[in-house]
Amino acid sequence: MARGLLGFFATGPDLPRITDKGTIDTLFRRHRFRVMVAITLGYGLIYICRLAIGVVKKPLIDQGVFSPAELGMIGSALFWTYAIGKLTNGFFADHANMRKFLTASFLLSGLCCIAMGSVNYLWAAVAIWGLNGWFQSFGAPGGVVAMTAWYSNNERGRMYGIWSTAHSIGEGLTFLLVGAVVVAMGWRAGLWVPGLIGIAVALFTWMLLRDRPRTMGLPAVAEWRNDHYTGPARVEQSTVLRTQLSILKLPAIWILAVSSALIYVTRYAINSWGILYLQEDRGMDLQSAAGLLFISTIAGIVGAISYGFISDKVFGARRPPVNLIFAILELAGLLLFFFGPNTMLSLTIAMILFGVGLTGLVTALGGLFAVDVAPKRVAGAAMGVIGVFSYIGAAVQENVSGFLIEKHMTTIGDDKIYDFGPVIWVWVGASVLSMLLAASLWRTRLRD
Repeated sequence: MARGLLGFFATGPDLPRITDKGTIDTLFRRHRFRVMVAITLGYGLIYICRLAIGVVKKPLIDQGVFSPAELGMIGSALFWTYAIGKLTNGFFADHANMRKFLTASFLLSGLCCIAMGSVNYLWAAVAIWGLNGWFQSFGAPGGVVAMTAWYSNNERGRMYGIWSTAHSIGEGLTFLLVGAVVVAMGWRAGLWVPGLIGIAVALFTWMLLRDRPRTMGLPAVAEWRNDHYTGPARVEQSTVLRTQLSILKLPAIWILAVSSALIYVTRYAINSWGILYLQEDRGMDLQSAAGLLFISTIAGIVGAISYGFISDKVFGARRPPVNLIFAILELAGLLLFFFGPNTMLSLTIAMILFGVGLTGLVTALGGLFAVDVAPKRVAGAAMGVIGVFSYIGAAVQENVSGFLIEKHMTTIGDDKIYDFGPVIWVWVGASVLSMLLAASLWRTRLRD
């Protein structure tokens, strides 16, 4: 059965080379655009199926469905399976047909989200949300493999920056759309609607995405663009698996993995608990809190695109100096968010700084820098190694945050009083350590 499944998802054989240059140019231009639309909008929209639970946490707690610690368990189940899946599926993605790979992922994630809105038993919720994490783990490595197949080295930073806007697109739509749905129809609808969106995204992805260029009779994209093309012999010197395993010998990969894990602590702290913090500590209603976090996602789009362009054009594809700039912006926004004045202006500025800085760092530490220092043919494996650490960080954060929030929560009658102080220092400390680790790679350069 496993062999049959692997065979179904396997990339197709190379077709005989098309000889007409005009046809080659037309096909590349058409499908490159469609691939970017599919992996950016598709991955962005499927994010809603991952983040919706963060919006419904307060109604779940208030209605006694789950406690903060139980929600931490449910949330961490997704991150643990996502971490493992991103590693294994990252290796698998290098061998797979992205059209089938991503379509199946998005469809199954949507079905999990619908199921999640239909249960209120803890262990059923943990199991369903864990499955959702596994199916979600196809998305990032699949997107990167598709991108590296259709876009060459000298475009990578810019294209990766554009693709990374998917994070912000998904987060922003989650906060606005799911927030409005929950207010209008309750927490169950806040999971059912994202699930239906996931099913629609699967259909959209199937229509737009294609397998590797050579399965369509096209040359490799590097050859088409004359981008330091070295021919197929370069890949034939070793098996793909051996090349994949070689990245584990690169110290920069391990440092990046830990640095990314720490920045993912902060990233998902805000995504998972930020709305609850704004409701309970800053006195906002659900829609106002969701709207404020939406601002950070708009800023994140700017951060992702600007990171790619700045690192490519200003610093000659050197990522470390840009990492430091964006880390300072992210940390400044985080400190202002937690310790600044309780005014909409102050919180808005905080979310802009945080969104720009964080998404730039996620673009770099969460993938681009790893793809830079690893052989291009095994981009999925590089993403997988970074991804497993990143989401272990997110999973640990979810459990620790839920535990600390519940431990420092006091119930007086029907009212719950929260003390976020201890958990805030965990989140801030993670950002500081991530910045220091990333700075230690100052002399690391893009691999030819």
